[in-house]
Amino acid sequence: MEFQVTHPFHPWHGRRFVLATRKINWGEDRVMFFDDEGHVRSLLASWTDVDEPDLFTQAADGRSFLRADDLAALARLVDEIEQARKRADDVKGIAPQV
Repeated sequence: MEFQVTHPFHPWHGRRFVLATRKINWGEDRVMFFDDEGHVRSLLASWTDVDEPDLFTQAADGRSFLRADDLAALARLVDEIEQARKRADDVKGIAPQV
């Protein structure tokens, strides 16, 4: 089975490779393949066309690069960072008693 690199900013964008295997590595869904020199390489499966496009991607038809669930996850991450920063500022404000 072949797949194409679809990530718009990847240097291999548009190139096709033969899928060697697909597995979860480093907690990510990755495709494994051999490059031109015969070295095993891997890419995020989401950066390829190995899967059928999800319904959002099909409906957006190139008009939107951000999915609502991805934006919600980003908002949660930003909130966590802000809360951690506030906690760190509170700790810095406590001066030791000498």
